[in-house]
Amino acid sequence: MTSFSHDGGLLRMPAAEDRIAFDPAFGTRFMLFVDTEEEFDWNAPFRRTGHGVTALDGMARGQAYFAAAGVKPVYVTDYPVVDSDAAAEMMGRWLADGAADVGAHLHPWVNPPHVEEVTAANSYVGFLPEAVERAKLEALCQRIAERFGARPVAYRAGRYGVGPNSARLLEEAGFRLDSSVRGRFDYSGQYGPDFQGLPQYPYWAGPGRRLVELPLSTAFVGWLRGGGERLYRVAQRMGPVAGALARARMLSRIPLTPEGIAPQEAIAAIDALIGEGVPVLNFSFHSPTLEPGHTPYVRDEADRTAFYRWWDKVLGHLDRRNVRAVTLDQLLGAVQPHGRACQAA
Repeated sequence: MTSFSHDGGLLRMPAAEDRIAFDPAFGTRFMLFVDTEEEFDWNAPFRRTGHGVTALDGMARGQAYFAAAGVKPVYVTDYPVVDSDAAAEMMGRWLADGAADVGAHLHPWVNPPHVEEVTAANSYVGFLPEAVERAKLEALCQRIAERFGARPVAYRAGRYGVGPNSARLLEEAGFRLDSSVRGRFDYSGQYGPDFQGLPQYPYWAGPGRRLVELPLSTAFVGWLRGGGERLYRVAQRMGPVAGALARARMLSRIPLTPEGIAPQEAIAAIDALIGEGVPVLNFSFHSPTLEPGHTPYVRDEADRTAFYRWWDKVLGHLDRRNVRAVTLDQLLGAVQPHGRACQAA
């Protein structure tokens, strides 16, 4: 399959020539994306109302921590947050200081226009009608531009919910990078996308190959990790077998996030991904986790202390492995336009 026979969609394996190659001097780098969103009850049905944007002190503390560590987060931000005067003012200062970047994050149930029924299936914006996905994306882009003076160039769909039209719509809207693909995960049983089999490395997407896809990072670790995704799928179909393999440290799927992942697991995943030759490790978490009581991952102050200890350990390991932080601008600047490397060869 060549790029000419591939529509650049985000639910398909990229063509071989769409893989992005970096100069050897680039080395292995890492980025942090924060899914910056309203607080809501994760166990309740989706609602257009009943949410809050109150975790600002926690966000400020988190930003100070990452700035001191030399990490420039990309806050992919959804409509309720960017619509909040207090949140927009705080994030605008970070942007003006060059300490953070702001991208887009689309939760369709709280993002105008409100034309669809609020259901679990409709929580994946990429599976809404194309015109609705386009309108919601444009409304979010315009609101971000009003708040911060420029349209966003980085995107992550809420719930990783890209669909068959998403790459083309993102290209049309002027985005340069998407980070919605979560390889090695399958959400089709929840009405969402199936990312099984998709790569961990960055690649060109979109019909014009103008969109960089930077997948979220997930590794297989354990004695049987060589069996990779195929073995993991087989184990998942066998019910308790997958849990038994994980407990025996034979095969586990580990995403790079502090949410529900122990630091030693994340360190093993980092080493596995480096071993696979993945050039950019993509970390993520949700902004409400920065304030106790909003997500299952940080319920109280002890959990928040553990959250920062997690980062102390993981950042220390990254430093020992010579994996340095890379900013959004630096990453995009290191990417050659599609086809240039082939032409030079």
